[in-house]
Amino acid sequence: MSAMESQLKKLKKDDHLLRNEIIAEYLPYVNRIVNRIATHLPPTVDVDDLVNVGIIGLIQAIERYDPARDNKFMTYAVFRIKGAVLSELRSRDFLGRTTRKKIRNLEKAYLKLEQQLGRDVKDEEVAREMEIDLDQFYQVKRMSSISFISFEEIGVTSQEEKETLMDFLSNEGGEDALSLTAIKEIKATLAKHIENLPEKERLVVSMYYSDEMTMKEIGLALDITESRVSQIHSQAVLRLRNKLRKDGFIED
Repeated sequence: MSAMESQLKKLKKDDHLLRNEIIAEYLPYVNRIVNRIATHLPPTVDVDDLVNVGIIGLIQAIERYDPARDNKFMTYAVFRIKGAVLSELRSRDFLGRTTRKKIRNLEKAYLKLEQQLGRDVKDEEVAREMEIDLDQFYQVKRMSSISFISFEEIGVTSQEEKETLMDFLSNEGGEDALSLTAIKEIKATLAKHIENLPEKERLVVSMYYSDEMTMKEIGLALDITESRVSQIHSQAVLRLRNKLRKDGFIED
């Protein structure tokens, strides 16, 4: 058990000083997580507001973390911070109905053209299918990758269900055999599809989600622009979402 986890074990609800010390220590991680998410957001979204929401997620992690479990606090905290920020974005509906419709049309266009042509399709072909110009196309494509899969798309709708699933996922286990089976099935299917991604997309997905690298860091590692990394990431997310939809894991 790390020194931080030992502190958490001793933490009492009224120990505000220790709680503030833990928050201060993990604040850089909140900023990093928010800035990674903000890469995909329009400039109208206030990043400072999202940092505050991320801090609330961190506080929830401090309050709910169980040192008796196998998972490390860092793993649990990162999950809760990300969950809090994405939930806030969904509650604000920052995408709007029109943009969400465009994103769904984008996914449909990719699926249709790939089935028709039997190969990976070009951005220009998809933009033409959607009857929009390339600038609009790239804007929609970037926005489409903000949240890989929403709770609603896998049939989780109530706040209680969301909290249960978040605790289940972040604790990497649980007693709900049905949930465990379903999540394992999604993870196994997703892993299979990630392995079948084009090499550069597979690299970007691995660096972004497994290694927790920023788009800028990935660009430096692969010697490509940050903008190009964002495009590759968006393409990979679209491809994987389509695969999961075809497999029946994502609801329309």
